[in-house]
Amino acid sequence: MLVLRLARGKFPATDRRSTGTTCGPCGMGGGIVDRAGPAEGRRGPHRAAARRAVARTRYHGPMDRPPPATAAPERWRPSVTVAAVIAETGDDGTPRYLLVEEETPEGLRLNNPAGHLDPGEGPTEAVVREALEETARAFTPEAVLGVYLSRFRRPARGEDVTYLRIAYAGRAGPADPARALDRGIVRTLWMTLAEVRAAAGRLRSPLVLRCLEDHAAGVRHPLSLVHADPSLADPEIKRGG
Repeated sequence: MLVLRLARGKFPATDRRSTGTTCGPCGMGGGIVDRAGPAEGRRGPHRAAARRAVARTRYHGPMDRPPPATAAPERWRPSVTVAAVIAETGDDGTPRYLLVEEETPEGLRLNNPAGHLDPGEGPTEAVVREALEETARAFTPEAVLGVYLSRFRRPARGEDVTYLRIAYAGRAGPADPARALDRGIVRTLWMTLAEVRAAAGRLRSPLVLRCLEDHAAGVRHPLSLVHADPSLADPEIKRGG
């Protein structure tokens, strides 16, 4: 309908069959405007201008504005944690492992002394800090036990978390009675490997038992296996856009 309105009553009638007149809609000369004339006359320059006008009415944004950029999908990242595996030999010669009982959304669960890295912190520093916070004991890492992956989903909270755990074997000093345990830690306790196996339903993660099994099997790796670059504390500044 827009093309018809542009065509009616807008074109000069002084010369219905020849060029030399000016097309109203587009300002172009030489257009043949007699609707009764040849077909090619009816497709003169003014028709192209009319089509452009129609196209403009169908676009609801600035002609020079690019379409909005689509946000890049968020990159998946695991949660990096550290764990301390601390053992001592009981009076009967049976090794016992130091665990913590902690509060979780699923109730009280057993775990190795463990936690997340803080920004700028290397894993060796982190495991010493976490062990102290959760057990009130000074921990000295002696070996890397292993690097482990696990995952859990908690639909009620929309959580889907993958953990990358670096576990360390080492020695712990006596507990400091003046030091409070970290928030959420109810108590510490010593358990044999058999007792931990029997309590599998109470473990915070399947990695708790796997780390103890590896320790009992004599698995050890040098501390140099995990390298923390100095850029953790003094990051390189990239100049790219």
